[in-house]
Amino acid sequence: MPVTKTAKRALRGSRNKESINKVIISGLEVAMRRAKKSKSEKDVSKVTSLVDRAAKKKVIHKNKAARMKSQIAKLLPAKFLIKSAKRKK
Repeated sequence: MPVTKTAKRALRGSRNKESINKVIISGLEVAMRRAKKSKSEKDVSKVTSLVDRAAKKKVIHKNKAARMKSQIAKLLPAKFLIKSAKRKK
């Protein structure tokens, strides 16, 4: 257990961050399972958004985020990927 005042404060902060991170990760895992099951464009785009947000908040590593997005993108036919690439330009 922490002894000093700052260590106690740090413990409280890390517990709060842990609970928030668990919510983000569990939501991401649920969305990932749903997208793998349905293979719909809507679910895939939702997962992509959640993955990007988790990586931005540094809940997951950016390389892991890229890997997850790649796995999810493989579920869609190529015509959806081409259409989404044109929209970004």
